[in-house]
Amino acid sequence: MKQLYIKQKVFSLNSKFTVKDQEENDAYYVEGSFLKIPKTFSVMNTDGEEVALVTKKVMSFLPKFFVEVNGQEVLTIKKEFSFLKARYTIDAAGIEVEGNWLDMDFQVLQNGEVIGQVSKEWFTWGDSYRVQVLKDEMETILIALVVAIDCVKADQAAASSAATD
Repeated sequence: MKQLYIKQKVFSLNSKFTVKDQEENDAYYVEGSFLKIPKTFSVMNTDGEEVALVTKKVMSFLPKFFVEVNGQEVLTIKKEFSFLKARYTIDAAGIEVEGNWLDMDFQVLQNGEVIGQVSKEWFTWGDSYRVQVLKDEMETILIALVVAIDCVKADQAAASSAATD
């Protein structure tokens, strides 16, 4: 089992952060587009090659995010119409998320088999997540999924604060 840690820098205008392994070595770099349309997050390996891309769809009634890994779209996260509480669904071939994914405490399953676990690290500056990878070939998808869900959460928080202003 491999463990990776995603720690975002609070107050970072350009949305750059690093994914580290359990020895605190850089494993991936994530770079978000700032004030660009569509909003994207590029996940790069340590050689600087893009291995995943998270894109927010712009012309959509409700927010929708696409996740590509190695140039292939692997999943979509979309907001469902709801009057009371924001609800999101994840569409992917054989990939499911069980648990409280908006609180970043969940398991990722592929065809019923647990391939990873994500949990929020408490008592840290900024958002930090621990990603346990149980199936090595799914590592990039797990990292991209966490980045996408975090993007959904940030989008929802921005919408909530705009609605109360």
